[in-house]
Amino acid sequence: MSTEQEPATPQDELSQAPPPEQPEGDDHAAALDELQDRWRRALADLDNLRKRHAKELDAVRNEERARTAAAWLPVVDNLDLALTHAGSDPSAVVEGVKAVRDQAVDVLRRLGHPRYEETGVPFDPAVHEVVGTVDDPDTEPNTVVQVVRPGYGVGSRQLRPAAVMVSKRQE
Repeated sequence: MSTEQEPATPQDELSQAPPPEQPEGDDHAAALDELQDRWRRALADLDNLRKRHAKELDAVRNEERARTAAAWLPVVDNLDLALTHAGSDPSAVVEGVKAVRDQAVDVLRRLGHPRYEETGVPFDPAVHEVVGTVDDPDTEPNTVVQVVRPGYGVGSRQLRPAAVMVSKRQE
């Protein structure tokens, strides 16, 4: 058996408080009743504000999901079209798939996540992930010589860093 009680809320304390003494008449009691009423109304307003904010946040999330999904629909349509023509000329299918890839990269760019795949730039751990090193006497040490997997996004909006091969220091 636990002897602990739940902590009382200010509203519980007010409802359990003994009635105020009336040495100076009903003025103090009326003022106290008015303050309690205003306090309860403020709590109710705060609760309503929290509920309205939660509904608005949910609506904004749903709108953003729908906007993002709508941006990808043309990519899906073109992939379906490429699959329909898969039995025809293989070079035309490859060109079509490349065009769909370019379209998908453009969608990512418009959503704020541009593709990053530069070579010949200094290694930057904020945008690169080293997956290997290469001995290349023609390049400066710690220079990106090959992009294995492109990165997407910039700064705090980075989806993933670029996986790169970096030149190492010659010894």
